[in-house]
Amino acid sequence: MILIKNKFIKSSLILIIGGALTKLFGFFIRIYFTRIIGQDGIDIYAIIMPTFSLLIAIAQLGFPIAISHIIAKGEKRGKNVILSVIPISIILNIILISLTIISAHYLSHNLLHEPRAEIPLICLSLVLPFISISSIIRGYFFGKQQMVPHTLSNIIEQVVKLIVILFLLPYLLKYGTIVAVSGFVLINIFSEIISIIIFLLFLPKNFTISKEDIKPDLGTIKEVLEVGIPSVGSRIIGNIGFFLEPIILTYIMMFVGYQSSYIVSQYAVYNTYVIGLLIVPTFFITALSTALIPEISKNSHNKIKVKKLFKKVMVLSLILGIVANAFLFFSAEYILKIIFNTTKGVTYIKVLAPFFVFYYLEAPMASTLQALGYAKYQVRITAIGIIIKLSMIVLLSLFKIGIYCLIFAEVIFILIVVLLNYLKIKKILRSS
Repeated sequence: MILIKNKFIKSSLILIIGGALTKLFGFFIRIYFTRIIGQDGIDIYAIIMPTFSLLIAIAQLGFPIAISHIIAKGEKRGKNVILSVIPISIILNIILISLTIISAHYLSHNLLHEPRAEIPLICLSLVLPFISISSIIRGYFFGKQQMVPHTLSNIIEQVVKLIVILFLLPYLLKYGTIVAVSGFVLINIFSEIISIIIFLLFLPKNFTISKEDIKPDLGTIKEVLEVGIPSVGSRIIGNIGFFLEPIILTYIMMFVGYQSSYIVSQYAVYNTYVIGLLIVPTFFITALSTALIPEISKNSHNKIKVKKLFKKVMVLSLILGIVANAFLFFSAEYILKIIFNTTKGVTYIKVLAPFFVFYYLEAPMASTLQALGYAKYQVRITAIGIIIKLSMIVLLSLFKIGIYCLIFAEVIFILIVVLLNYLKIKKILRSS
């Protein structure tokens, strides 16, 4: 018990420290990008991000979580799992790239109402295979509860990305905002390659690949898909909602009389400044939740241990949420001015911050449900939440309250998903 507990704490601490450093460098990148790219660039990037998030979720297809879960159980060799999944991942990514290229014109012109987003949309699809391969290898190390490779790769990846952006972005801006945004997206290819190289350096010395190993194992693929698809279901559903969000928001707000330029601009403020600040401290929660999956997977038969671990993580998450959001509530204007050199979004932060405390509880709940084998339930709850959120956007838009229709819908979504997930976990652990 002590060894397990110490390993969980050690893994969590490594992820927290690494997450803090990664978030710090990522924040520098965001600050530099928003200051140099201009409002037009911010608008374009913000409007394509929901599509990017959805494509990443589909491209990964829950492979990292599934690989981590399977390897943590110790029933299959890590090499066989990785080499069985990679061919499936490559085929999936080729399909996604093709579909994105074909649909980019229609999506940018007819759904997002931002023609300048067409080329960046195509560029983001080219990043997907590199993110997928990196995440597959990351899942292997998570299953082994070796967090140093993940942490080190993330830090080095962000440092390299920051250096490249510092030198390359001003040069790309000479050719226009669209070229600069597209280049900013494509830089992810280079940074993901760096991440993959770091992972490969940490593989065991006996991790050699023969001709026999290259042949995928159908049994392993089936098991990965059985675990991965349900576990990623809620993420895909959530990203479908995120993808539809700007489309529905733009359509309904234009319908009630708002201009497209105003909608895109305010949506960029909401996504870039407001949400960007509110989620900064969540690296701590992400670290705990990531370390939680293999730990609960190994102890899923012992509900007493699971209950104790879940309670500790929830309390820590709640305390962090209260402290972080209280700080943002009272210092929003000052922080926005210092970091982004703007005060846009101050009132949005003050409305969201008190409720965003509960957002910090989502990740540990999701990890617990996945590790206990209740990922399908989480998919249903997320789907219900998304339907309610999108419906509220439409309904509240009719009152002509601007982007507040999205903000109030976000609050309702967070409260519903957290409440229903908590009630389910409570029922599961009580039944033991």
